[in-house]
Amino acid sequence: MASSQDFRRIAMSFKGTREAPHFDRSAFKAARIYATLAADGRTANVKFAPEEQAFKSMMAPQAFAPVPNAWGRQGWTTIVLEAIDVSELRDALETAWRHATTKKTAKKQTKKQKCTN
Repeated sequence: MASSQDFRRIAMSFKGTREAPHFDRSAFKAARIYATLAADGRTANVKFAPEEQAFKSMMAPQAFAPVPNAWGRQGWTTIVLEAIDVSELRDALETAWRHATTKKTAKKQTKKQKCTN
């Protein structure tokens, strides 16, 4: 069973991550926000690719569910922390962090290519 302390510790272990308030939640951001933690510490939201979200939600519906709105259709997924173990949480956070940092890297590469052409 994972806790909000586990969530915060793992999220902050990823390079470039910083924590900041985000409405009634805490946001974890590298190049962009990749995860948020509810104020009560019971749930978290992470940004998956839609196909990752569908897979996680199918395999562990007690732990993963799409956020119920347009954000959910973009891959934002709610995690019930008490329903997963720490290794599953680490995997979910790393996946979300990689998406956030890969987009930044891809943008830098595109800008660099434009400058050299």
